[in-house]
Amino acid sequence: MTSISRRNLLRAGVAGGVAGLAGGAPAFSSAGHRPVLTHGVQSGDPLGNSAVVWSRADRPGRLWVQVSRRPDFRGSRVLRGPVVTPGSDFTGKLTLRGLPAGEQLYYRVRAESLERPGLFGAPVGGSLRTAPDRRRDVRFVWTGDVVGQGWGIDPAYGGLKLFESMRRRRPDFLLHSGDTVYADGPLTETVTLPDGRIWRNLVTEEKLKVAETLTEYRGQYAYNLLDPAYRAFAAEVPQINQWDDHEVTNNWYPGEILDDARYTEKRVDVLAERARQAYHEWVPTPFREGPVHRKISYGPLLDIFVLDMRTFKDANDGNTYADPARGLLGREQRQWLIRGLRESKATWKVIANDLPIGLVVPDGAAAQEGVAQGDPGAPKGRELEFAQVLQSAHRHGVTGIVFLTADVHYTQANHYDPARAAIQDFTPFWEFVSGPAHAGAFGPNALDGTFGPRTAFVNAPPVANTSPADGFQHFGEVEIDAETRAFTVHLRDRAGASLWSTTLAAPRR
Repeated sequence: MTSISRRNLLRAGVAGGVAGLAGGAPAFSSAGHRPVLTHGVQSGDPLGNSAVVWSRADRPGRLWVQVSRRPDFRGSRVLRGPVVTPGSDFTGKLTLRGLPAGEQLYYRVRAESLERPGLFGAPVGGSLRTAPDRRRDVRFVWTGDVVGQGWGIDPAYGGLKLFESMRRRRPDFLLHSGDTVYADGPLTETVTLPDGRIWRNLVTEEKLKVAETLTEYRGQYAYNLLDPAYRAFAAEVPQINQWDDHEVTNNWYPGEILDDARYTEKRVDVLAERARQAYHEWVPTPFREGPVHRKISYGPLLDIFVLDMRTFKDANDGNTYADPARGLLGREQRQWLIRGLRESKATWKVIANDLPIGLVVPDGAAAQEGVAQGDPGAPKGRELEFAQVLQSAHRHGVTGIVFLTADVHYTQANHYDPARAAIQDFTPFWEFVSGPAHAGAFGPNALDGTFGPRTAFVNAPPVANTSPADGFQHFGEVEIDAETRAFTVHLRDRAGASLWSTTLAAPRR
């Protein structure tokens, strides 16, 4: 089997030839001494006055970022970034501050040699849009589940084509709903499709087995950036990322001990710590210890509450206890969400939940992975904490709540109403599901009646683990109209065609 060492990938793939970030004279030396940016550039968490920029060099060096309102970089400013070393896998991030709100900005990154200060590698450019500070149209996309179930990059089938389809929609940002990588999903060189065609994966060393070491976890992120469509998208569209299970291992929770012969390290807490480091090194989010939940305020029309449904997750069992201390969020994050919804002045409050509210996601015969328990009657287990969130919002008159998720590898639109529910005292809401971006397609999952769901649309494959070559890859798109404040959702396929859409009228003031 042919495999490729990660450290040798993309060394020759960096385009550009600008000698100096500020337009100065070039520094001449042999190419072998110039630091090279190996995996392009990415940006993330765009706010009204800041955003994170990411890149990776092939050796120790210092990153520098040039940012401008103009694509020719006139009137730009140059910002000194971090020193990158083997301790960070040569990755580095810089939070750009003092940015103008609601503008398209251009940036480029390059690395400076530590051995020969003043010697720079070639720059790599990108763009991003900051959040507005006044009402304007907003367009964003969301999806999840990348390179799962053994389906890697095969250029003959378009590679990670869905990212090119999303890029063509010219979104303000991507909300990545988790499973950014499949650390527990090894690749083989070839897969035979049901009709006899051969799927040929690009394979790297780190994708040949389940990830256990820090190097192997880092290799999951490096792999996805080998795809040209993914890399072009990442350079042009800022990301708002959350993590789910496959960044570590399938259906994981803190304290779990694995019963899986593929792993020599059985302690999930050990694996999760390594996975967390790789995630923060390779994903363009602000680094933070502990949970990764946060609120992104994207102007007066939109607040996004990005949940962390892993760090405080209780064990996957029957979840039948009426114990309000149990759940997926933990007490502190649950109170943060309740308080944040109550205090939000935005028209729309998007809750980014990497596990769906009303779809049953089993973890074996007797355990549950997600919120829904598949049980009739009053809510139990993890359903209790979301009942608490929804009922508190209702009591305080909070409107405009929409849930966006992925996880289940198909696309679906569900409306929830207390008139159909096992519990009362919550305001009706929608949950929209869209994925996978590039993974095996599954579904549909059973609905749980606790919150009274009714399905308005579903698109799922006829057989489990349908390949990306056969469709059923999805992303969602949201458009918020500045004048009417209406919230329009499109559920789109791999090519970007709208399969279904609906428009939610703005709540009354």
